[in-house]
Amino acid sequence: MKTAADKLTEKHQQLVHTEQIKVSSHVQRQQDEWFINTLMLEGVDVPFKYKRKQQYKSLAGQRVNITYYPATENVAGFDIEVMNIVRIRTS
Repeated sequence: MKTAADKLTEKHQQLVHTEQIKVSSHVQRQQDEWFINTLMLEGVDVPFKYKRKQQYKSLAGQRVNITYYPATENVAGFDIEVMNIVRIRTS
């Protein structure tokens, strides 16, 4: 039986799914009516970002399953690779 993550990655080829990865840091900041969440994961040097309407509990130290796609963000004139999270679940 296919999971929701499997169905998403089949439908959208650019999506990547990772399971049981540990969150080393989780930062939330408010931007207008959204909370921008940034995760750093163990063994990965790229930030993972997602937005929520409400503040969320800290995920630091927890293991998560994420579905994401790579993107580029321009910060102070530099292009920085980021991963935009489409789906996140604690495992």
